[in-house]
Amino acid sequence: MSYLVLARKYRPQKFQDVVGQQAVVRILRNALRRKRVAHAMLFSGVRGVGKTTLARIMAKALNCHHQDEDVPCDHCSSCAEIKAGNAIDLHEIDGASNRGINEIRELQENLRFLPTSERYKIVVIDEVHMLTVEAFNALLKTLEEPPPHVFFMFATTELHKVPVTILSRCQRYELRRVALNDLLDFFARIAVSEGVKITDGAMGIIAREADGSVRDGLSLLEQIFSFGGESISEDDLTQVLGLVDGRVFNRLAASLLAGDTGQALTLLAECYGHGMNMKRFSFGLLQYLRGLMICKTCRNPTELLDVSDDEITVLQALAGKYSIETITNIFNIVFGGVDEVGRSSYPRMALEMLFVKAGQAGGVVPLAGLLGRLDSMLAAEPRPAAAEIIPAENSGVPPQLKAESEAVPPVAEVVKINPAPLEPVQEPVIAAGEDIDFGGAGNRAEQDSESAPPGPEKEAAPPPPQQLEPVREISPPSMPLERNWLGFIGHVKERKRWMASALQLAEKVDERAGELVIKFDDPAECLILQDVDNLKLLTEFAQDFFQKELMVKVTAAGSNGEDDELDKPMEERRALTRDPVVEMVVDTLGGEVSGVRTGPRSR
Repeated sequence: MSYLVLARKYRPQKFQDVVGQQAVVRILRNALRRKRVAHAMLFSGVRGVGKTTLARIMAKALNCHHQDEDVPCDHCSSCAEIKAGNAIDLHEIDGASNRGINEIRELQENLRFLPTSERYKIVVIDEVHMLTVEAFNALLKTLEEPPPHVFFMFATTELHKVPVTILSRCQRYELRRVALNDLLDFFARIAVSEGVKITDGAMGIIAREADGSVRDGLSLLEQIFSFGGESISEDDLTQVLGLVDGRVFNRLAASLLAGDTGQALTLLAECYGHGMNMKRFSFGLLQYLRGLMICKTCRNPTELLDVSDDEITVLQALAGKYSIETITNIFNIVFGGVDEVGRSSYPRMALEMLFVKAGQAGGVVPLAGLLGRLDSMLAAEPRPAAAEIIPAENSGVPPQLKAESEAVPPVAEVVKINPAPLEPVQEPVIAAGEDIDFGGAGNRAEQDSESAPPGPEKEAAPPPPQQLEPVREISPPSMPLERNWLGFIGHVKERKRWMASALQLAEKVDERAGELVIKFDDPAECLILQDVDNLKLLTEFAQDFFQKELMVKVTAAGSNGEDDELDKPMEERRALTRDPVVEMVVDTLGGEVSGVRTGPRSR
């Protein structure tokens, strides 16, 4: 007798022998027990999970002479003929080679006659999605009203290619990939039956390489049995299958995470010299990085990783040395380049460039981390006394508010609002009842010159600043928004210093119908504040400080049709770039205008 390969020798002959498809098996057995078997069944799933096997077992159960409820006896003449593949009333058709309408018409003509020796005629069409549209259409009427002595069983790996009209006439069974533990148990039983000793590590590699397919795993076992004889180790598998040792991936991942590109390229050269397939190599590295990511984020990674406990320990040790941001950066770079490596005619060079990119990104810190560090550094700095704070020259705080700003946290050294030129003269004192203009810098300069007291400026002694209560203790409705603004910035500064620094660059602040509108001259200055999370946080700060419901809106000049006054500086700057004198200087020096600055602002 000729040699029988493992895939045929150990093909399941009963429902209880099927590996990893307990749910589908239960449905089929209950249908047989209760006489509720559908006249057309469609089995779908990846290769090697038992689609055709279940169809044959169902055929045996339907025609078995000594059926025990839902289990075929596997000994009668009908079961023996189906097992041997020579049953007359079982029509097994390959959909890839018999896909035309003529073959389907011939089949329909044959189905008109009663079974020759069995109870039913069974039609099994493998890879049914390969049939032509005309062939499917020819099957529709037969599937809808089949003869009482006919059962159809279809199998396909691409369910989406089967027409909906066919799917609606069939009872569908979707077979899943076989779990790793089920494969390990099944392969271990076969190894014992064949008298071959395989280490646990080698068996795990075979099960993982099978990727949920029993037939693929049996093909690997066949190859390994022929190579290793009576004893098989992990080294044998690495040599025969061209696999990369997990220790190589560990060293390679550590090199990329540490930014050691030279070491990574050296390891790649060694693997290439041993004849490793570069596409398979890159996919293996991606799987290893996935393991690192899972070990970093999950408390129980064994449920998600099909590796041994020793390998998980190694993964956890490496993942513990780096942040999740660093690991995900490397993973994303490798993930984006795996397909390119597979398509490239020069996969080694594609992988080398991929490693260079990954090595450069190993130490990249995300923006959120930088902001957190900035907050920590600013919080650790000693806070100077309020009396020692001198407002910056271009802070943009109106002179009338300087005496009152001493009662709030010092912020003028960071932020500026409506900058205006200040002369080194004694600042006038404005009575509390007078109106304050928080607007244009030109009007403010005129007010300063008109309200200056006569007499020599150096001899005029300013009155002592009046001691005021903290701004936050004053009821918000009783004080104008512009006079509360410095207090609000101080309130924000105590919580997020970088956010207070960004707020002090605002050009205009206004309250409109429950909205706190903060407008900037330069869109780049408010970009980070317009982030959804930062805007939500700023809204919470505003509601906490002003003690009322407010929605914060951050805009830039030119973003809408409002506040034309803020758009004028931008228009003036654009006009300056088109000035004939500027154009002549640019042409003479051969340069370009990188920016236009007007007035006393210095950024």
